[in-house]
Amino acid sequence: MPQSSRQLPRRDLLAGAAAFAGFATIGLLPGTAAAATRQRPGALRGPSLSTGDKAVVARVDARRALRHLRVLSDDIGWRVAGTRREHRAAHYIAETLLDLDYDVELQPFTVPDKKLAELRAGDEHWQSAAAANGATGRARGRITDLGTATEVTADLTGRIALFTRVLDKEQEQAQAAAAKGALAVLIVNVRSTTYPERKAASFFPTLREAVPVPVLGLAEHHGELIRAGVRSLSLEVTAHTGLTSYNVLAERRATLPNPGGKAVIVSAHYDSVPGSPGGNDDGSGTVLCLELARAMRRLPTQQDLRFCLWGAEELGLVGARHYVKQLDDAAAARITGCFQNDMVATSHPPAGTYWLLSVDGKDNTTTTAIGGAAARLGYSGQTKGPTARGSSDHEAFFERGIAAGNFSWRGGEAPSQLEPVYHTPEDTVSGNVSRQRLQVSLELIGCAAYDVARRR
Repeated sequence: MPQSSRQLPRRDLLAGAAAFAGFATIGLLPGTAAAATRQRPGALRGPSLSTGDKAVVARVDARRALRHLRVLSDDIGWRVAGTRREHRAAHYIAETLLDLDYDVELQPFTVPDKKLAELRAGDEHWQSAAAANGATGRARGRITDLGTATEVTADLTGRIALFTRVLDKEQEQAQAAAAKGALAVLIVNVRSTTYPERKAASFFPTLREAVPVPVLGLAEHHGELIRAGVRSLSLEVTAHTGLTSYNVLAERRATLPNPGGKAVIVSAHYDSVPGSPGGNDDGSGTVLCLELARAMRRLPTQQDLRFCLWGAEELGLVGARHYVKQLDDAAAARITGCFQNDMVATSHPPAGTYWLLSVDGKDNTTTTAIGGAAARLGYSGQTKGPTARGSSDHEAFFERGIAAGNFSWRGGEAPSQLEPVYHTPEDTVSGNVSRQRLQVSLELIGCAAYDVARRR
């Protein structure tokens, strides 16, 4: 794709009058009346919905969102920033939004080079990060498990060495195996002492000096699978250079007069970390945006609606910060709120709290709107916040003085308590996504964002 922004051709959008007519017939939609009075999924209280809430609740369906999620997570899989798979995801998202009659732009930005590996063992196909100072290329061989060793005495000619990571000793492990003839080195990550409940993700081994063979940083899960009976495997390490990632930006103009050009943003990031199919992080937030874009596309609004899917969040909010940097002061001032959705559907049982997160821990337009939507939908007492936390794309908007919040299902008494499979190969649709929690997230964000979008 070219380096400049691509404004994709837009389908015809219904005129404002036609959209308003659609809103007026909400009561005629099948099941609308029942949806307005029925207890919402998992709610402790019955609903008391506004007219706008009824319009959203009658339209959103987590089952539709899950169809998109299976494409992104199951079919495309790992979506590491700047790689071909991330580009496939960007095109899928863009085409989906184009089909919904939005103006769509692919906004490019550069991201750092990296080395990634793909591994095959029988029918299994995995991805992992690889050391920048390790070699590229292919290797195939039987595995020798050396555990936590940092010295090697056995002959490893024609073998693939498997280690358990010893922190700050990855150089010694890799060099020792290469010196004994190993074709490649696999270093299995270990859990952090800060968050011992989380399984260890793939990592980029830090090597002070070059090692003449591929050196991979495997996730704990892949190490477990290999040690459960994989005797040999093949791998290929590729250097990904000159990389470009993309924000996918979709807009639908207000159907009612909007002289100030105000806009509401609903957003998520669509990239994932190496080795993870990103089912919940953040495929769930991405498909929430796609389903809300479908549900809200013909509802009347006083403000423009923008659905923004960020690339390269996992590299440090790169896509969102690039977007915000491109805004002049007037454009930034027209954004009334950014509803960022990151990890909105985990099935981890203890993650029963829906968190309202703002960088400074204070209420703003977005957190207040979510609190109001939660009360109307019957979820009072089941949400928590606002609580101070950055670490997602809302931080980029806060830094520019734009009201923003991050909304997420998390466990425990702190928003840092995430599900055990966070950032791992086990973050899959079947293993880590709850349809009910996704439905609740759709209704909360949809009702809140639409409430803001209807304001002058």
